[in-house]
Amino acid sequence: MTILPGGQNICGISIGVLSLESYFPKPAGHIKNPSSLPFTMVYEILHGITVPELLNNPSLDMLAPILTAAKRLEAQGVRAITGSCGFLAMFQREIAEAVSIPVFVSSLIQVPLAYQMTRATVGVLTASASSLTDKHIEGAGCTGIPIAVQGLENTEEFATVILRNERDSMDLSKVEAEVLRAGQALIQNTPEIGAVVLECTDLPPYAHRLQVELKRPVFDLTTLATMMHDVVIRQVYSGIQ
Repeated sequence: MTILPGGQNICGISIGVLSLESYFPKPAGHIKNPSSLPFTMVYEILHGITVPELLNNPSLDMLAPILTAAKRLEAQGVRAITGSCGFLAMFQREIAEAVSIPVFVSSLIQVPLAYQMTRATVGVLTASASSLTDKHIEGAGCTGIPIAVQGLENTEEFATVILRNERDSMDLSKVEAEVLRAGQALIQNTPEIGAVVLECTDLPPYAHRLQVELKRPVFDLTTLATMMHDVVIRQVYSGIQ
């Protein structure tokens, strides 16, 4: 006889996502496209917290609804919690302390790992270098690690749609070209970079092209989410002894 505990409305959820409110396209590779990854996800929308608001006007007033959403995800039975924007890193500690399951709201958490693996400067490709502050770096546990940052705030398509929220439609080919140029500039400015971490959750769709161009390991939120899924839901190995 197998008796399972009840108490959950929906079962079998791996990762819960704290999701900023945004309506631009989310191609495969984006954490808000659940077809991107081979495990189950559920979303809590942070209504009223947009990309421009989080990047340009972060406030402690945002913390209460974020913590409420995190607790709702925990109550639904998710095994770990992530976020749809790397700039949530400034609230990483508070969110992790508010729930009893693992929290990894920013891909920047991988910066120390990338540094330990390469012992070289870590390149960070971010939505906005001017918005990435010491609070985000500290929140992700990256203080004291040599990093070089390249932002996308001076682009045309990416900045218009994602950073300024001026329209919802987006030319993916233009965004890809802008992301590749930013990645190339990152390496040109700091050739000693050993690995690249994509802070922005909108960048994983272009991670393959970036790795081909930059010839470095590329970390992003999907690599971190995959690792966390494997950590919180271990599977039985199959094979021949």
